[in-house]
Amino acid sequence: SATMFENCTGCVMCSEDNGCVSCQQRLFLLIWRDGIRQYGACVHACPLGYYGQRSLDVNRCIKCRSPNCESCFSKDFCMRCQERFYLHKGKCLSTCPPDTMAWHSTRECQENCEAAPWSSWSPCTKQGRMCGYKWGSESRVRETLWSEKDEAALCPELSESRNCRMKRHCPG
Repeated sequence: SATMFENCTGCVMCSEDNGCVSCQQRLFLLIWRDGIRQYGACVHACPLGYYGQRSLDVNRCIKCRSPNCESCFSKDFCMRCQERFYLHKGKCLSTCPPDTMAWHSTRECQENCEAAPWSSWSPCTKQGRMCGYKWGSESRVRETLWSEKDEAALCPELSESRNCRMKRHCPG
């Protein structure tokens, strides 16, 4: 509301009708409309839905262009979306695109990674031996082919193991 910024703190020039018109060098000029009136205030940090743009003449708070963006880096690049939307490559989307996964904790669409085919199963062993026990285990692995983000949680399993039957008698 306009009463919140009535005192013109940090202003270099202040108008009775419109509040701050220019700010001290380190502050940002935040301008908003209320009906047909326009108000200005000098702030240390831009509020949600705006980003700070510094220049030689005036530092301004500029509104994010995306209507569902809560915090942006520039007018077209969102960094955090409003609730019920997911962030994907700087845009706020209601659902994640194909080949991505909705990450609910961060409200982001994460790229899935692609894994190579599985290797062959390793020999059946137990305690480093391939005989002398009834049951052992064998394992296999696969490599990651590509991943846009290095988050193992988004990749499919890269190793697995299973129980296997061993030769009961060791030679000799």
